[in-house]
Amino acid sequence: MKQQTRNNKRINIITMNIKDILTPFTAWSKVVQDPVTIKDPLTREAAPRYRGFHKNDIDMCIGCGTCEDICENQAIDMVPVEGVETKSGDSGLRPRIDYGRCCWCALCVDICTTNSLNLTNEYTWVDADPEVFIYTPGVDKKSWDDKEDGWQKPVPNYHFYGQKRVHMGELHADERKDSFIEFVKGYSKEQAEMEADRCVSCGICTATCPAHMGIPEYIAAVRNDDMEEGMRILYETNPLPEICGRICTHKCEDVCSVGVNGDALSIRWLKRYIADQIPADVEKYNEILYTKDIKKNDKKIAVIGSGPAGLSAAYYLGLLGYSVTIFEKLPEAGGMMRYGIPSYRLPYDQIDKDVDYILSIGVDIKYNVNIGTDITLQQLNDDYDAVYAGTGLHLGRSTRIPGSDHKNVYQSVDLLRDIVTGAPVPVEKKIVVIGGGNVAMDITRSMARLQMEKYGEVNVIATALEDEEHMPADREEIVEAREEGCDVIPAYGPQEVIIKDDKVIGLKVWKCLSIFDETGFNPKFDESDERIFEGDMVIESIGQGMDLSYLSEDIKAKMEFGPRGRILVNEDWQAKGLPWLFIGGDIIEGPDVIHGIANGHRGAMSIDEFLNQGR
Repeated sequence: MKQQTRNNKRINIITMNIKDILTPFTAWSKVVQDPVTIKDPLTREAAPRYRGFHKNDIDMCIGCGTCEDICENQAIDMVPVEGVETKSGDSGLRPRIDYGRCCWCALCVDICTTNSLNLTNEYTWVDADPEVFIYTPGVDKKSWDDKEDGWQKPVPNYHFYGQKRVHMGELHADERKDSFIEFVKGYSKEQAEMEADRCVSCGICTATCPAHMGIPEYIAAVRNDDMEEGMRILYETNPLPEICGRICTHKCEDVCSVGVNGDALSIRWLKRYIADQIPADVEKYNEILYTKDIKKNDKKIAVIGSGPAGLSAAYYLGLLGYSVTIFEKLPEAGGMMRYGIPSYRLPYDQIDKDVDYILSIGVDIKYNVNIGTDITLQQLNDDYDAVYAGTGLHLGRSTRIPGSDHKNVYQSVDLLRDIVTGAPVPVEKKIVVIGGGNVAMDITRSMARLQMEKYGEVNVIATALEDEEHMPADREEIVEAREEGCDVIPAYGPQEVIIKDDKVIGLKVWKCLSIFDETGFNPKFDESDERIFEGDMVIESIGQGMDLSYLSEDIKAKMEFGPRGRILVNEDWQAKGLPWLFIGGDIIEGPDVIHGIANGHRGAMSIDEFLNQGR
């Protein structure tokens, strides 16, 4: 009996398996038949939160692609749309839905960072053409575009990711305002991983970053607690992670898709976290980044300046096997990063950590060498196969208002450099700073610290033409300056340095109504709204200029210059008229560390292509 039962089971299994194999082939009997379309199906109103067809507000949408990434059925493709331009913070793409694949799970709606994508409760769509069921909501107009019912996020602030950024610890103003020690503490492992968990890996940040860093990838490395992989990703596009992790202008955060309905991700601090985890050991760096055995070639490159552009160019040229020598006119490397940014924002040992690794791959730096006097640019051309100049903006600009030539009117770049080198710095009881950018905030806060050391109190006023919303300084710089006792007064323009008995006693300002008109920079003032900011010294911080004294007249005659004497370069960063001279960094695109790093990288690639043409 038992044997018979087992035999019957075996027969059933065999029969079922054969049926399973043959059944799909029966579908071929329908291949020549026309599909049946019921043009007037019986319908009824769906429930208010029924998950029907999609709609998308394409003006709210930024094309981040999180909907595409989360769709397990691959029913969503991001496609270009006519009339939608690619710009900072917007990929220019919009989601296209394939209803042959969609299962109406609504994950795309739940993950949407801008709340632009929703599902209506409309579920009836009749058409004999299957191609129409692949469509782009918000672009291909449908009858349900104006319907309010359907699936939306359960509550307005319902998200798959945290909306509040993990707080970065820092010293209280009372603890930091009399000291130049670094006041931002950095993330712990737990904090970094919590913050990394907020990332939706959309890549909008990468497109905005001048260096196009692999931001979602290195944030994933933080999430996975793989610091070595994080370092490898950082160094693909940025050889100054300790520096950039502290002072990058982080425009990537301005376009972070998570920041549309919450706090933007702390991208800069996560970059710093990765860099901080690797010990200051060049052997360890070489091991992680596989730079122990670089194959050298027989070509030599000269780099002028050891700022972000020069260091970046030198690093990537070194990886390509070139013998690279940096010529630096100051005693230590870093350019304006060391001699223009206070140590409370960027400790100099962190600059050294980045620089030491670059030197470890074979790059050489010759300090206290002034190109133009100690060695000419033409000599560099004679002795090297190519020259890269990233000389930065080391000269201050004057307002040229009456009284600005007084001996107690100073340039911020000069004072910041003196603070670093230990040269005597004048510190009066009352100080007025003219300017609203980051450098202006740096000198404002630095002088406040020196006042605290000397007098035990802060009395610094910083004033700018721009209103507070449009001041070019990072918002945190303004807030922190005020926390430290500085008075930041926006929307006033300097008119005269007031001098009495050959002493500076203050700055006369008028209310600024506008800064630009159709002709360009042309401030307009309300003369009736006049104020006097008392001060024993005035510091100008309205911009920085180029020191191009290393260019001889015969070299200049071969080059081309644009507005304000800016050197013109071609798309390969070659100076127009001098194919052996490549130029990048602040003197080309203005003061910004991450732009300088990107320029240096691209310049290195262009030099490599220039020297190997026709190989």
